[in-house]
Amino acid sequence: MTDALSPMDLALSLAREAAELGEAPVGAVVMEGARVLAASRNRMQALCDPTAHAEMLAIREALSIRGTGRLDGCDLYVTLEPCAMCAGAIAHARLRRVYFAAEDTKAGAVENGVRLFEQPTCHHRPEIIGGVSASRAEAMLVDFFRKLRE
Repeated sequence: MTDALSPMDLALSLAREAAELGEAPVGAVVMEGARVLAASRNRMQALCDPTAHAEMLAIREALSIRGTGRLDGCDLYVTLEPCAMCAGAIAHARLRRVYFAAEDTKAGAVENGVRLFEQPTCHHRPEIIGGVSASRAEAMLVDFFRKLRE
């Protein structure tokens, strides 16, 4: 099983795929134990949908597969700190843990910005582990946005 990608490596490969297709390079994977339950990449441009963030698509797919409306006991791996919309979905889906790579100081809502999970109105607080493969995700994001400005 040494050839299998780690969940964050899979998320990073999805982020690369997104960038190649002109989408912001973000990938997300929902794990149920050692099993990949769902995996997606940003598709906002392709779907003409501002809610088609990698996290939202992966969460929706995982919920559909589980058929329960909740993702208790599942973990999310994402290449960029979730925004407020995605953090809200994470809380409502009851994900156990969120691993993210790069911080998002402008639109992040977990360790930056509104810090949604720290708000008294947030009824579910997943464990947060930031900085996983951060340099790889950051490099991909910097390269993508640099090319957009050229």
